[in-house]
Amino acid sequence: MRSKFLIRCSLMSMTRLLIASFLLSCSTLLLAQPLLSLRGEPAPGALMIGQVEPGSKVWLDERPLRVNASGYFLFGFGRDAEGESLLRIEGDAGRQESLITLKARDWNIQRVEGVPARTVTPPPEALERIRTEAALVRAARQTDSDLAEFSGQFVWPASGRISGVYGSQRVYNGNPGNPHYGVDIAAPTGSPVVAPAGGVVTLVHPEMFYSGGTLLLDHGMGLSSTFIHLNKVLVEEGQVVRQGDLIAEIGASGRATGPHLDWRLNWYQERLDPQWFMGGMQDTEVSAGAPMIGRP
Repeated sequence: MRSKFLIRCSLMSMTRLLIASFLLSCSTLLLAQPLLSLRGEPAPGALMIGQVEPGSKVWLDERPLRVNASGYFLFGFGRDAEGESLLRIEGDAGRQESLITLKARDWNIQRVEGVPARTVTPPPEALERIRTEAALVRAARQTDSDLAEFSGQFVWPASGRISGVYGSQRVYNGNPGNPHYGVDIAAPTGSPVVAPAGGVVTLVHPEMFYSGGTLLLDHGMGLSSTFIHLNKVLVEEGQVVRQGDLIAEIGASGRATGPHLDWRLNWYQERLDPQWFMGGMQDTEVSAGAPMIGRP
């Protein structure tokens, strides 16, 4: 009799222990919320900006992402990205996983006539120059500073009509070219270009073969803005600029058929869509200094 009683007590104790362990694990799952915010709409060309509890670690699929002292991190998807990615976070608040599904996008085909033939099919003597200039741009885009100028809202860098969009396939004088990786804002030569966010100037070039007057601005942690076809650059390499500062003038230098600003966003070497990030996909006119509409 005593033996049955002891067995019954032991079973009851084990049951209570299992229930307590289950409730504890459920509580941990419910409280595991190290992700404080994630801004952006996942799609090809999208920039995503997140914030976690400081000290947390973040991975996108198997790639570890840099997290600064304030808990900010960012990542982006190129034009040809598709499918799903797993965002994984581990911190004092627990562990969290989020599946990011990319929204499909359609690309426009644009035909551009009247481009100088030498820039469509460059002569052999220009190839070394083109390679050298491309290396300069790649190096500037690899800048991995501690800046966090990307954490606030961006503003449009110029005023004018949107004349070209990211991802579109351009056909120059009947010859298919590479996809377009920026947003074009048409405006008269000499029109002002302002910094969409603060940062440090990492590259200034007065006349590149393809992009003409070129300026790169580092916003921090691999995110940079590129401004091309400029008439004049008004800042110097190494200069610190604030959001809204005058940095350049719109022009038609390089491979361009008319004056406009080509604004590009890069996360390291990943080419992103500034217009998608600004939430202005339906805009036909933009104004310098106007803030981004914002995405959830």
